[in-house]
Amino acid sequence: MAQESPKNSAAEIPVTSNGQLEDSHEHSFNRDLKCSLPVGLGLSETKITSHGLDSSKEGVVEAGQFPSSSASPKSSVISPSSAAASRLAGQGCDLIIPTGGRPQQKSGPVVLADEVKNPAMEKLELVRKWSLNTYKCTRQIISEKLGRGSRTVDLELEAQIDILRDNKKKYENILRLAQTLSTQLFQMVHTQRQLGDAFADLSLKSLELHEEFGYNADTQKLLAKNGETLLGAINFFIASVNTLVNKTIEDTLLTVKQYESARIEYDAYRTDLEELNLGPRDANTLPKIEQSQQLFQVHKEKYDKMRNDVSIKLKFLEENKVKVLHNQLVLFHNAIAAYFAGNQKQLEQTLKQFHIKLKTPGADAPSWLEEQ
Repeated sequence: MAQESPKNSAAEIPVTSNGQLEDSHEHSFNRDLKCSLPVGLGLSETKITSHGLDSSKEGVVEAGQFPSSSASPKSSVISPSSAAASRLAGQGCDLIIPTGGRPQQKSGPVVLADEVKNPAMEKLELVRKWSLNTYKCTRQIISEKLGRGSRTVDLELEAQIDILRDNKKKYENILRLAQTLSTQLFQMVHTQRQLGDAFADLSLKSLELHEEFGYNADTQKLLAKNGETLLGAINFFIASVNTLVNKTIEDTLLTVKQYESARIEYDAYRTDLEELNLGPRDANTLPKIEQSQQLFQVHKEKYDKMRNDVSIKLKFLEENKVKVLHNQLVLFHNAIAAYFAGNQKQLEQTLKQFHIKLKTPGADAPSWLEEQ
């Protein structure tokens, strides 16, 4: 079989729609194929899909190596119609052949899939941001302690925080002393109760001292009863002060710690922004300055918010502290005065005034049914 030059290559272009020839779309197919095949390009396998006006119809051009061994290696034969191949060869269109040998169109719409987020990369980015923020804050703290860095100070707010911390230490000392008094009073009441039982037993067994032992037994039992009443008032005082110190004040101090952390971050990013503004302004530094300005603004808003929260909490804490301590100090004074004055009626009235209910000895112990 004689060789054919690339320009005289023959090609058959069947355009099918549901398995039937469609001659009316030959012009549309050839127009779309202009940028598909170059003249004289040797192809081992080519498959081109052309979309005309009707997207449901396709045109396929298939080219294969001519079976004759005498064909030129540089030539390819597109069988079997030479008229259509001549028209394609005269257009001078571009064709991109990848390494795998399959042709791809140079132009056309390209759809990119959404980038899949990698959880490991997200965690790595969070760790990087946390490390950078920690480094900045640590550097700011060290600079402040060495006296090199500047810090933002709200004099009025800082004074209120210092007073709160000092008062917390004093309230904790009162709380410890009141707990010690409660423990000692409990031991004394327990001893008085045992002493009263001993006197009562001896009054029954010693007929000649029956009255004397009986008086002492009644006195010790009365003291034990009044001691239990006083013990209830002191324990109520301890519980209220403990709530104030270890919950209310502690919650406010937690907000203060968050405020101080926000202040350190604010000063750290403020220092970075000031250093960048003092340096040169060029194409490399301007994006860094803009990013630093954004970060500074974010931490400034956080700092202002935390400062406002601390101010509000300190205000409400002061009002609550005055109200709670006023009631508890009145209770403590009246109960102690009535107990040591021996005024049992006044002591009981004090507990009723503050709605304190005394626990009956053994009331909290479970019954034998519950134990079973």
